Amino acid sequence: MTIMEAIRNRHTVRRYTRHAIPEEILEQLEKRIADNNKKYGLHMKLMINNEKAFGTFIKLILAKGVKNYIILSGEDKPDLDEKLGYCGIDIALFAQTLGLNSWWVGGTFHRKNIAKYAQGEKVTGIIAIGYGIMQGVPHKSKKAEEISSYNGTAPEWFAHGVNAALLAPTALNKQAFTIKGEENKVSIFCNNGIFTETDLGIVKYHFEAGAGKEHFEWV
Repeated sequence: MTIMEAIRNRHTVRRYTRHAIPEEILEQLEKRIADNNKKYGLHMKLMINNEKAFGTFIKLILAKGVKNYIILSGEDKPDLDEKLGYCGIDIALFAQTLGLNSWWVGGTFHRKNIAKYAQGEKVTGIIAIGYGIMQGVPHKSKKAEEISSYNGTAPEWFAHGVNAALLAPTALNKQAFTIKGEENKVSIFCNNGIFTETDLGIVKYHFEAGAGKEHFEWV
């Protein structure tokens, strides 16, 4: 499965089976996390067989069987949230290519428990991973013309990028972003409250995957 296939197939999954993740898949995840940490100066961490991510109430009503997850953390710098959004979705999509499901959690995790395990000074969220009881369903999406514009006739790569961006998971599924293009220059604006920078990183990754980095540059 390619990353673009993972983008099309990945949906939020909140309930998981007890099936263990094979060691060879865990090794691939660990390497992907380590590579992202090294390249972007982050401290993301994979937790296995740990059921402390949520409080009892959330476990009962929402998060069933979550025992494997990735802690999104790093040094508290201005660009941390965007980097964790960008790298976090890379790992979630990579996990999808390995046959795993995932759930990006930005607000309902147990912050005190997670802080004990985090290696970075700031935690922005976690990504639950594992084998879902179901594969999830596509989120409700806006139309391309509602969130994008291009000065002139839009090239194919721009349209592909926008379509991929519309498949990105954003906080509360608001899709509160706008993408603009002119020639090979692309800009993106996002306004989703405390999740703005995280969403920005996620949507940028999706757009790049759809458009191809070689076709444009961010401005």
